[in-house]
Amino acid sequence: MDASLNPALAEARFCPRCGRSAEVSFPQRIACRHCGYAAYFNPKPVAAAIPLDGGGRVILLRRGFDPGRGLWTFPGGFVDLGESVEAAARRETDEELGIAIELGPLVGVYSRADERVVLIVYRGLAVEEPRTTPEAVEVRSFAPSEIPWGELAFWSTELALRDALSA
Repeated sequence: MDASLNPALAEARFCPRCGRSAEVSFPQRIACRHCGYAAYFNPKPVAAAIPLDGGGRVILLRRGFDPGRGLWTFPGGFVDLGESVEAAARRETDEELGIAIELGPLVGVYSRADERVVLIVYRGLAVEEPRTTPEAVEVRSFAPSEIPWGELAFWSTELALRDALSA
């Protein structure tokens, strides 16, 4: 398996608690038979929203950072401990587009076995005009027929947009 799936465990051989040899089941866990330490590694949840403007156009942002710098997507990011997925989708939209949204229904959940994230996407209604930020160097509203399908940042961006538009 690709070491990038879990870099923290890729070269681990010893228990972080007692320093003795440990059993590593890459990429999922490390366990120590000497002291009983065990750690399990799981995919990280990413919350996102596909905001629509008052005219039903999809608001997308051109990413300012890697991965996917310069490509189009909707706002999203990691869910923090102590935060609901819905709250994370709202927070990420505010951070990336500078707007509040009314969160709508779940669009879908997207994952692949060879990736470290599980993407949870909601539909949203923008209640303000979006603006650019360091994370969103360009912001535009697109009619479904205008979406730049060949310039999307991630495989999951395309799937979620297609699911949202077919609902």
